[in-house]
Order: sequence, then structure tokens, then C-alpha cells
Amino acid sequence: MPLTPLKHDPLLFAGKLFLAFLRLGLTAFGGPAMISYIRDLAVKKNGWLTEESFRQGVSVCQAIPGATAMQVAAYVGLRSGGFFGALAAYVGFGLPAFLLMVILAAFYQSAHDLAAVVSIFKGLQVVVIAMVANATLNFGRSTIKIWQDILLGLGVSGFLVMGGNPILAILSSALLGIFLYQKMEGRQQGTPGEFPAITFRSLKIPLLLTLALLAGMLILFYVDRQLFALAMVMAKVDFFAFGGGYGSLPLMFNEVVGVKHWLDSRTFMDGIALGQVTPGPIVITAAFVGSIMSGLPGAVVGTVSIFTPSLIMLTAVIPYFDRIQGNAVFQRAMHGVLVSFVGLLLSVTIRFILAVQWDVYQLLIAALAFLALRMKVDILWVVCVGGGIAALLL
Repeated sequence: MPLTPLKHDPLLFAGKLFLAFLRLGLTAFGGPAMISYIRDLAVKKNGWLTEESFRQGVSVCQAIPGATAMQVAAYVGLRSGGFFGALAAYVGFGLPAFLLMVILAAFYQSAHDLAAVVSIFKGLQVVVIAMVANATLNFGRSTIKIWQDILLGLGVSGFLVMGGNPILAILSSALLGIFLYQKMEGRQQGTPGEFPAITFRSLKIPLLLTLALLAGMLILFYVDRQLFALAMVMAKVDFFAFGGGYGSLPLMFNEVVGVKHWLDSRTFMDGIALGQVTPGPIVITAAFVGSIMSGLPGAVVGTVSIFTPSLIMLTAVIPYFDRIQGNAVFQRAMHGVLVSFVGLLLSVTIRFILAVQWDVYQLLIAALAFLALRMKVDILWVVCVGGGIAALLL
């Protein structure tokens, strides 16, 4: 899948991409649902990509870690405008969510003890539980097909509820998937000679991005150890966040709440709720975590760290995706990973439920929110209405 040669000034076109995706990012509610709007922008309105090229890009972005809609934005920029185009689209699409999250996090810190705000967030916490439970069900219905899937998913969930490490669960699931799904056949496309050879030039962009990330980590190590720890955690979360933005939640929860104890469960759930009233991916919760820890510098470090590893992987994988996706061993391992994320989400749902002191009104709000999500009501409306009901009842 070679990149299309540029026929325009890279920097000028990058500016055009930035403005186009900035406008789109201002209304980027709904996570992966934004992919159709990106398609309209890139394929129908501007003709930056062909329909076939866009579909291939979506396949790439669904197979690698990271927030899918953000990855698709970067893919459009990369295919149409090279490295500067990818960076411009990526930053433009995510910037509105970052800025709004910084503002909301500052408000949260100054007002979260007020009685009305406490009531709203008590309601939003159970809305978050409904949201994660709905994601678990949706993910499970699309992933769990055979008895091996059920055993692996439940095994991962039980392991995590008992305090197991989610990274170990993911890696183990990939390994188990190779053996559990041996009947899964690789869909090889083309012959080996048709695939591009792996060269230094084709890996130049991901290597430069990796060096920039490592240099930033090194600077943080000597300047501020807490920011360095935050950057390491968020980079690790992004590196293993298969299955889109929701795949990051169990990993982030485990690291931020369970291992580092930077936030308690309820504050983390508040961050997820705020992430749902901002445009953009749910992983923008990283900006909330960073802001609570270290203000604006923490928000910047958390955001950059949660998005950079998946951008590196996107730029590295695109030229070789056909070779990778046709490999039967890769497919079996990836299926094991995706099944593990059903277990990860289920375990987070259980742990969130246990973190709330339930009353009748919270049960009612949670049930109504879950029902609304099952009926495909926009998640932004569910969050806003849930918060309004909580302000009146709790």
C-alpha cells in the first residue's frame, strides 16, 4: 500500500488539512461514528483519497492500537499530504477536544465539592457504567462467536477482577489465540513479490517520530519525574489499546487507579464522563488525568503521550499492511487480543459497579442510560440528560 506521491506544496497543504480537520474536530462527537464524516470530507468533498484507498485505511486503523477516528484522520493526512499532512490532520482533529477538556478539568478541580456539582457527577458516574457496559455488549456481540472466545473472555475478566495485570492478559491472549484459533485461515492478498520491501526510507517517518518521543521522555526524566511517569503510562496504554478508544479504558484505569494511585475510581469515572461531553476520542481522558496531576503541563504531556505511539505504528504499518493482514498467525493472535478486550471491558464494568454506593435513583439513571444507549441515542444526549436528572434527584 505505497503512499500517493504529493502534487502540492507539503506545508501549504498541511495547513489546509489542519483547518479542515480542526473544523471537523469541533463537532467530532460519537467516536468511531466520525469515520463516515471523515470519509465525506476526504473522498466526496475534496477528493484527497479514492473510496478504495479510504477503505483500506479504515482496515489499517482498526487493526492497530489507538483511537480509530484519530487514526483515520492521520491516515488521510498521510496518504494525501505525507508526514506534515498526517501531523496536521492528527493535531487539528484532536485539538478541540484537548482544549475543552483542559477547561472542564480546571472547572472540575475548583467546583467538584459544590453540592450541585457532586449530585451531577454522582449521576454521571452511573451513566459511565452504563456506557462501558454497553460498549462491552457491543464489543462482545461483534467478537465473541465460538466457545473458545467465551472461555478466553471470561478468563481475562476473572484474571483482572482478581487484580491481574492487563498488559500480561493481552500478551497471553495473543499467544493463546495462536493455538486456540488454528482453524482460522490467513487471507493472503497477492504474492510475496508484490509486497514492498522493508527499507530504511520507508521507515524514516516512524523512526524520526520514535526518536522525538524518546527525546521528550529523556527531557522529562531530568526535568520532572512525575511528568515522565505520566508520559510512560500513557504511552504504554496507547501501545496496547487495540480495539479503538474504549480499549484504552481498562489499561488506563489499571495504571492510573490501581497501580499509580494518582486518582481514585470515582474521579477517574468523572474524567470519562467529561470526555464524553467533549468532541473527539474517549482517550482524551488522558488530558483530564494529566491536568488533575500537574495542571496544563500534565494535560499536554498526557495528551501527546496517549496519541504518539499509535501514530508511529500507523506510519510504520501502512506500507506493509497487506503483508501483515494476510498472515494466519497474525490473524489468530489479533483475534485473541480482541477477545481479551471484551474481558477487559467486562472487568472494568464490574469494578466501576463496585466503586459506587448505589441508591434507587442511581439505579434508575443507570438503567435508563443503558436502555437509551441500546436504542442508539447519541451518547452526548445520554450524558447531558443523565447529568440533568442527577442534579434534580440526587
